[in-house]
Amino acid sequence: MFGDLMGMMGKLEETQQKIEETKQRLATVYIDEKSSDGLLEVTCTAQRTIRSLSIDEALLQDKEMLEDYLITVINKAIERAGQIQETELAAVAKEGLPNIPGMNLFR
Repeated sequence: MFGDLMGMMGKLEETQQKIEETKQRLATVYIDEKSSDGLLEVTCTAQRTIRSLSIDEALLQDKEMLEDYLITVINKAIERAGQIQETELAAVAKEGLPNIPGMNLFR
């Protein structure tokens, strides 16, 4: 009985380590998002950190339009980053869950 418990605890610790490693790796995964006309480009990490912005000169003439572009494109990039992060972390967590009776609904 205690062997099973110790095995589960070890598996949970291993999963925790893999989750941390995945989080670190996600900081190096880059997502590029562009406006439909290519006037604004954003690059962020899968950890939702903005790494770069590229703004076409045409957008600098209209403050409101630039703000709209920034909001739209940054939100798209953050949404994609969140999806990637969620998928990656869920896969690691699912793989590492010990087989506990009655917990099958989480698998």
